[in-house]
Amino acid sequence: MKSKFMRSLGETLCIAVVSLATAFAQSGGGSQPGTDLGIYSPGQHSLYDGHFVVSAGRIYQVGGLNDPPGWDHIDNEAKTVSPVEGTVEIDVDEIRNTGSFVARLKVPEGDLVLQLDRFHEFNPCQNGGVAAFLFEHGDSGCGDTNWPKSFLYLAGWGYGHATLNGKPLYDDYQMHFMLTQGMRDRKTLQTAYPLLNKRTQAGAVNPAAQQLDFFIRSPETDSRNNPTRKVFAHFFAMEVTWK
Repeated sequence: MKSKFMRSLGETLCIAVVSLATAFAQSGGGSQPGTDLGIYSPGQHSLYDGHFVVSAGRIYQVGGLNDPPGWDHIDNEAKTVSPVEGTVEIDVDEIRNTGSFVARLKVPEGDLVLQLDRFHEFNPCQNGGVAAFLFEHGDSGCGDTNWPKSFLYLAGWGYGHATLNGKPLYDDYQMHFMLTQGMRDRKTLQTAYPLLNKRTQAGAVNPAAQQLDFFIRSPETDSRNNPTRKVFAHFFAMEVTWK
């Protein structure tokens, strides 16, 4: 009797586990293969309003505005990274793909302002131009492989402009910002990418940290540069404040 009872109990528990997993999948909950973490997309939460208000500080510039061709403005080794004063303010509606992104920076050449004028979807994973809670870069299938795969809390894509000391510098250039897990080391500012330990499917990031990368890039290309654009002004912030 005890043996039959235990078999019956085991079968019941097995059915319960399968039922829970099926219910989770049907509800839209997702999971990353090989992990025990499941996550729901923002729209599945009844209280989700899509409104993100974020600011950032402790900003660094990768390279400079007037570097000669042959520059590396990804610079995972942080060889050309330098601190700059300034602030970044983001106020966007992820559901409506509207809002604002403005970075006001003091670079060696003077006062630099980067402003996103309109959001635009360049890739279906970008969800209209503003997206929240997605994987990008690395082997995620969304974005390029210049950065490691990371969970993005918030990201925006589109077209914008820049001014330097109040005068036009760039106009109608592509812009992108992304609030990610920690890609760079807090102290060295280096990125451990590509990841040497290839046994894990997780990205080469530190989930205990966050950072905000943003850049403006020209439509013209130059194969001597990394990335291969004539202009790629790249900044990142290591302190992020949610409001």
